[in-house]
Amino acid sequence: MKKIVVLILLAFTSVGHSQTKGMFSYDPLVNLENFDKSKVYWGYFLGFNSYGFKIDYKNLQPKDIEVENTSGFNVGLVGDVRIQEYINLRFEPGLYYTQRNLTFPNFTRELDSYREVKSTYIHFPLLLKFSALRTGNVRPYLEGGLSTTLNLGSNSKSTDDNLQQRFRMKQWSTNYELGFGIDLYFEYFKFSPSIRGVFGMKDELIRDNDPNSPWTSNIESLKTRAILINFTFH
Repeated sequence: MKKIVVLILLAFTSVGHSQTKGMFSYDPLVNLENFDKSKVYWGYFLGFNSYGFKIDYKNLQPKDIEVENTSGFNVGLVGDVRIQEYINLRFEPGLYYTQRNLTFPNFTRELDSYREVKSTYIHFPLLLKFSALRTGNVRPYLEGGLSTTLNLGSNSKSTDDNLQQRFRMKQWSTNYELGFGIDLYFEYFKFSPSIRGVFGMKDELIRDNDPNSPWTSNIESLKTRAILINFTFH
């Protein structure tokens, strides 16, 4: 995932450089000149994600739970409302597929020490977008806001727990999000690659039925951490 982020940043830089260079030509061609003057416009996005956990413990132990992040897939819609020239309100509901692998080092059997946490999220972020002045066909922006997420793979209604190899999480979570991106204006559409961080605000873990469970008793809180890379088309 780190390699993907580096490649995206390099792409932002190279595309932005080529677009900016064209701005100083004798007769620059400005695409979609009046696009951002629309009060409301729609779009869709495709992308990648890397979800993890931030785990706080009641008592520090020699070995903590190891969290392995894997890359997932995103798809969703974008609704954008223009508040003023440089500020937009965005709603980006989407479907996010991801998986995290947890290793509990205090066990010898893999059946006890390893958990695959597969999640299908329906994600509802409400974001404010702060755009810079448009330069030719390039316009960078910052965005941030709040989101709520429905975890369809939470196992929250299951009576089984880690004793039966079932890792449980709460069905709903709340987050705050921060990110940045670049609007690139082409002849027929606007393309917006972006990178955003997601930070869970509340504990999402459902403890095991046994209060002294070796899997969950020492966990003070477990919160989502994620990196989202989206490619938006308007």
